[in-house]
Amino acid sequence: MQKNNYLPLSLIAAAVLAACTTVPPKNDTLADAHSIYSSARTNPKVVNLAPVELQKAGDTLSKADAALNAGDEATVNQLAYLAKQQVAIAQETAQRKTAEMAVANASAQRDQIRLAARTAEVEAARRQTALAQLTAKQQAERDQALIAARQAEVDQARRQAEIAQQTAQQHAEALAAAKAQVEQNEALIAARQAEAEAARQRAEIAQQTAQQQADALAAAVAQAERDQALIAQQEMQLKELNAKQTARGAVITLGDVLFAVNKAQLSAGGMRNLQKLADFMKQYPERKILVEGHTDSTGSQAFNQALSKRRADAVRTALVDMGVGGDRIETRGYAEAYPVASNNTATGRQLNRRVEIILSDESGKIVPR
Repeated sequence: MQKNNYLPLSLIAAAVLAACTTVPPKNDTLADAHSIYSSARTNPKVVNLAPVELQKAGDTLSKADAALNAGDEATVNQLAYLAKQQVAIAQETAQRKTAEMAVANASAQRDQIRLAARTAEVEAARRQTALAQLTAKQQAERDQALIAARQAEVDQARRQAEIAQQTAQQHAEALAAAKAQVEQNEALIAARQAEAEAARQRAEIAQQTAQQQADALAAAVAQAERDQALIAQQEMQLKELNAKQTARGAVITLGDVLFAVNKAQLSAGGMRNLQKLADFMKQYPERKILVEGHTDSTGSQAFNQALSKRRADAVRTALVDMGVGGDRIETRGYAEAYPVASNNTATGRQLNRRVEIILSDESGKIVPR
């Protein structure tokens, strides 16, 4: 009887000891992911410029912690790796946005300097116009003074004529001379009046010319400002489309990740990029585009040719559905003919699997290959 009581107590003690020695599960990959995530959270640029990407990494770590507690080691490793990649994406996003802000600030400073130069040109033109108007006004005043002086001479001559007429009977010869003098003076007056009228007309023409020049200069400045604003707007829109300037013009590249593997259907991310392009095309109806499909060197040439053409056509169909006229879009498939990287590596092959969209210039011309 005593032996039976002793045995359960021993089992209880062993169970308590086993429970005390149990330790929480540990995964080095997950611990490393937590460390990288914590480091990113201490970076103000990452927190402020890539909050969504950082949040995704935090959510993935929470799922990994739950999988660790559940004992699912394979899921823990997958989620830990995914969290690391998401932290890296958040850091790269913060760096990219920081660079874009620096570029935008530099563009704004450049535009301010150009605007100041244009303002100085307008001010100089305004001063030249004011000087021309003042000169014309002074000339008109001198001409008026000359007319007044000639008018005074006429008045004086007329008075002399009147005096001569009063003494005509007594001084016939003097009267004839006076009449001759009057006629001469009147001819001089007419000539002076004609000169004054011509001077007045010249002043009016000079004033009109100065005003037209000022108006033309103001219109040119306004047009230059509008052109500058349009250029800045287009540059910003092309930057949002990740367009690169090449010898053929602005080129937008859709990578292989925007299509299903060996398929021509666009992913949701690809459709979002094309919507931005469609908005740009509708805003600038003079532009046209050439859609070129490319593949890597794996697979047969016939399959690659068909796939590259189908992908280019898929882009065209999506743009037409978004409201872009089909007559503004041309497609071509080049298969593996124009690689941008070596096909000997997986990274190079992924870069070669792409769709390139070449934008025309303002006249609708596209430089051929």
